[in-house]
Amino acid sequence: MSLIERSRQAVWHPCSQMKQHETQPLLAVDRAEGVWLYDTEGKRYLDGISSWWVNLFGHGHPHIKAALKQQIDQLAHVMLAGCTHAPVVELSERLGALTGLGHAFYASDGASATEIALKMSAHYWRNLGRAEKSRFIGLQHGYHGETVGALSVTDIPLFREAYGPLVRVSATVPSPDARLAAPGVSAIEHARHCAQALQAYLEVHHAEIAALIVEPLVQCAAGIAVHDPEYLRLARTLCDRYEVHLVADEIAVGFGRTGSLFAHQQAGIRPDFICLSKGLTGGTMALSTVLTTDTVYDAFYDDRTARGFLHSHSYTGNPLACRAALATLEIFEQEDWMARNRATAARLTALCEPLATHAQVRATRQLGMLWAFDVATDDPTFARRYHAAALKQGLLLRPIGNTLYFMPPYVIDESESRSLAEGALAALEETLA
Repeated sequence: MSLIERSRQAVWHPCSQMKQHETQPLLAVDRAEGVWLYDTEGKRYLDGISSWWVNLFGHGHPHIKAALKQQIDQLAHVMLAGCTHAPVVELSERLGALTGLGHAFYASDGASATEIALKMSAHYWRNLGRAEKSRFIGLQHGYHGETVGALSVTDIPLFREAYGPLVRVSATVPSPDARLAAPGVSAIEHARHCAQALQAYLEVHHAEIAALIVEPLVQCAAGIAVHDPEYLRLARTLCDRYEVHLVADEIAVGFGRTGSLFAHQQAGIRPDFICLSKGLTGGTMALSTVLTTDTVYDAFYDDRTARGFLHSHSYTGNPLACRAALATLEIFEQEDWMARNRATAARLTALCEPLATHAQVRATRQLGMLWAFDVATDDPTFARRYHAAALKQGLLLRPIGNTLYFMPPYVIDESESRSLAEGALAALEETLA
């Protein structure tokens, strides 16, 4: 029995309808290097989505590999309750210096980070004697993970319909997604209009609201929905006015994806909480963290256990994962990656001109190392069929609905960029034929 068939029989794959793999085989990956994945037969595929947005500097980066090898010989894991170790301390210090927020609390994945931020916010208000502030606000079409707490602030119908009875649904306010602007209305004007809607909601409900959670600049799962930084500036002001925490979900957009190290920095604001994962370890280990302010931390600092933050994971602050994250930050320091990415982005954008001007492509957008193209089609199977066509072109791409997008590793070179742009166009033409 082949590896693909064994996997289909034994493994329940995520975000998948397993029955579809009867006719659309899984991709059996044997090894990876740089931007390339190699299957068990030796064929290579350009990882155009950074393996679900996690890989920054290419697969098998030598600096991260060396750091992991050194760390595993010294300390692979120890519980963080009552213990500590150098990698978690050093990483917390580094992230605090980069963001202006300290007191890092660790978990394993993005959804867990969302859970932590929401619980921490509500518990903060409880510790202040304001337990009524226990509800949250999310954006229309927002996505923050698929655990029950994270789903409460996720506005994706597929998940809401399946798990609605389990979820304490939060309020949803209009998205500043520039594609939703009325005809003739600019992105910044639409952002201001949406901020007015947020203000109207807070005026009435602020006494019960603990936090607003936002994906800064890009709502990725909403089809790479880009908004103007003005929304973040106005949201920060409104959260201050109405005593509501601002949670920046930088899980997908952090670590340079939008053109700055962290997306919220383009608005010149500081959130009360930052959620980080995905690129945190350069695509090598599962790790997430929530960073917050001294004010929040101080509200939990007490002799009473009940006032402490009641949350834990067995692998919290795993030394291997923290060492991988430190190595990733060191790579950022070795070169001006924001400048390098600007040059890479300009080159790939130019190569994508035939795709961007395709007769059935709408709302082309690019921000940092993110590209998106909405395809005018009513075919409900478009994403699945396009994925299969892209594999034929040697590309790993997974459209979101009818939105084709790229999020490649930062090390993609000119030849690889050409392969991505030309192969993506060829796959589109095959899918629409």
